[in-house]
Amino acid sequence: MMMITVDRHDLSLLNELQRNGEATNAALAEVLHLSVSQVGRRVQRLREAGIIDHYAAVLEPTTVGLDVMAFVHITLDRHGEKRGDAFEKAIRDVPEVMECFSVTGEADYVARVVSHDLASFADLMMKEILLLPGVVNVKSNIALKKIKQSTVLPLEHIVRPNPRKQRIEFART
Repeated sequence: MMMITVDRHDLSLLNELQRNGEATNAALAEVLHLSVSQVGRRVQRLREAGIIDHYAAVLEPTTVGLDVMAFVHITLDRHGEKRGDAFEKAIRDVPEVMECFSVTGEADYVARVVSHDLASFADLMMKEILLLPGVVNVKSNIALKKIKQSTVLPLEHIVRPNPRKQRIEFART
């Protein structure tokens, strides 16, 4: 595991980029009180270290006609590496599945799914999700209202690291 040291400028840069991924280096330099070249070098270093994974435009689902969001709890018929691998490979190919996690608890997986309407959600469940390898049980919770949804990760813990789990450290200057 590679260790990377970040300072307060890096943390500020990461916070700014999480809120506005299309900010130019010049705009970031002005906010952070750094030179444009310093910002560019820092961004490149954070990308190379894998801290910045990628950039993307975040779309509002309802404005593009995806009015139904559901959290789908999926249970497989039996456990084992081959069964899980087959399911995981297949669910990656379902475009309506926005996120899928292997979890503890009653279900084996939880997926966040979007759909045009309830009829298309029902079709998705019956004709795709229930037919994925190993799926024996599916329970869904339809989201009624979005209270909070964020792509911004909290970074305050980096200043107070847990040395056993930390991949980056804060440079105290």
